[in-house]
Amino acid sequence: MSRIGLKPIEIPEGVELKLNGTTVTVKGPKGELTRELHSDMKINIEDNVLTVERPSDHKDHRALHGTTRSLINNMVEGVSKGFEKSLEIIGVGYRAQKQGNKLVVSAGYSHPVEIDAIDGIEIDVPKNTQLTIKGIDKELVGAVAANIRAIRPPEPYKGKGIRYTDEYVRRKEGKTAK
Repeated sequence: MSRIGLKPIEIPEGVELKLNGTTVTVKGPKGELTRELHSDMKINIEDNVLTVERPSDHKDHRALHGTTRSLINNMVEGVSKGFEKSLEIIGVGYRAQKQGNKLVVSAGYSHPVEIDAIDGIEIDVPKNTQLTIKGIDKELVGAVAANIRAIRPPEPYKGKGIRYTDEYVRRKEGKTAK
């Protein structure tokens, strides 16, 4: 039994949800998202409450039930509130800055790493060691944050690198002389 799939989704004020076959379009104050969902799942909208039903208890349908509900919920939440990920850069000489619509990250390489702007994603640099990635698509916000973190992941000995603000990096002890 999918506990997540059984939860109803309340559609907030100002958010409009349209079903066109297997395509779901969600329009809200922050923007519009469209996604193609699996054709087996049944989506019902009654009185600003959306529910997802599965046709049978087959293994594939059980797996799709919670996934479909989560995808739609993330779309509704994204167009109403938006999503945000925060990163911090730790290390001597490691920093980031905006140049036009590009993000330039200096992370100890012989050259600065440039990341071009992506549609629907806003990257803020409040301090040169802090980044904030904002957008309405949860999947895209997470992917951009992971790509920036992958430039220089945190290492366990000195803790240098790019990490999520709430990430814990387990520290190791270095070599000892005999």
